[in-house]
Amino acid sequence: MALRSNVRQFRERNQLRQDELADAVQVSRQTIIAVEKNGYTPSTELALRLARVLGATVEDLFTLED
Repeated sequence: MALRSNVRQFRERNQLRQDELADAVQVSRQTIIAVEKNGYTPSTELALRLARVLGATVEDLFTLED
């Protein structure tokens, strides 16, 4: 199974740049880039912080694909 990220779509809906989102969740911009490109699986803590800042649930931001 692979984790699919919808973070970019939610970030854009919230009119945030990658660096702004990174600052809000206390990670680097490179981490946001990796999460958006499905190249990094975030910790539970980071997933929850992203959901809070983006006004979404973790399930909205990440899905499992078969």
